[in-house]
Amino acid sequence: MSWTPDPDPSRLRRAPVQQRSAERLNRILDACAGLLDEAGYEALSTRAVAERADVPIGSVYRFFGNKRAMAEALAQRNLDRYAERISGRLATVGRDDWRTAADAALEEYLTMKRTVPGFALVDFAGPVQAPSEANHLLADRLADLLARHLGRSLDAGLRRCLLVGVEAADAVLRLAFRLRPEGDPELIAETRELLHAYLARALD
Repeated sequence: MSWTPDPDPSRLRRAPVQQRSAERLNRILDACAGLLDEAGYEALSTRAVAERADVPIGSVYRFFGNKRAMAEALAQRNLDRYAERISGRLATVGRDDWRTAADAALEEYLTMKRTVPGFALVDFAGPVQAPSEANHLLADRLADLLARHLGRSLDAGLRRCLLVGVEAADAVLRLAFRLRPEGDPELIAETRELLHAYLARALD
């Protein structure tokens, strides 16, 4: 899957212009994700990523000043790809069926948690960023997608509702994945019920 990077200079020194450069950037991020799974963030290095991606070390430094910027770009890619998955799912969901839309958001997160390399350490924010920052980014993206799908105005109340829902779901899901590598199914079911009950206040 191709990825157009966030131009934020704190993440990328230089945004790729040509397709070949974008593909090299994605190879670098793929290598970063794999190494995060294998060795963790502390052992991550730009040199190891360059070797895994089979690119010169200068290619890594062309895009990233350090491993933190690289991990944050990986988190941004995860968020962008998650949003793409949700958009695809919403295209098949009725305009007034917010429960199925919420289920799709939960199911896509679980799929990424279980299958995407590096996601356990870097989901939607870098490993040195607070989880609350990732939740704010996620809630904002979900609020925008859901509001457009339901044809609702994106006001402060809906943003707050989605943020609380994301924070609550995050807490329960962290527990679910601490208990079982694939996520405790009963706690995942509780998460779905929690989201339905809470979001109903704003969306019914």
